[in-house]
Amino acid sequence: MTASAPTPRTGVAFLLAQLGAHAAGLFAERIAGLDLTPPQAGLLRMLAAAPGRSQRELAGDLGMPPSRFVPFADELEGRGLIERRRNPSDRRIYALHLTGKGEDLLAELAQVGMNHEQQICESLTPEEHDRLQALLRRIADQQGLRPDVHPGYRRLHPKPQP
Repeated sequence: MTASAPTPRTGVAFLLAQLGAHAAGLFAERIAGLDLTPPQAGLLRMLAAAPGRSQRELAGDLGMPPSRFVPFADELEGRGLIERRRNPSDRRIYALHLTGKGEDLLAELAQVGMNHEQQICESLTPEEHDRLQALLRRIADQQGLRPDVHPGYRRLHPKPQP
């Protein structure tokens, strides 16, 4: 009779990466039905939280060069989801705002996000969910991560134009 090898203990960092990749992939699939990418969804959420921010501010918060941000915003503007308005204090600067169509899409996105959260965490009790969220927030804070910006935006490239 041979003894089976012990199951290796999986580290927290690996589990976080594994679950993060899995959750990100599922979320991308879910919002593809809304014709959005995760970075686009993130920008819509940022504009809803703080309308009227400049392209330069948003690019900085996303960790991307303004030159990469402009075509990214152009695509959403072309779809009628956001609009650029001249900043009344400095006419050289454009302030970004959601349009009515963008707000409607954001409401749909919120529902998709709630369904996604429920599916990912369905094995947890409400108390466990709250505790896990608090622990993960503490780790994210310790690592210097912003609660409203996915670090993947730093690698964002605009979609090629046909």
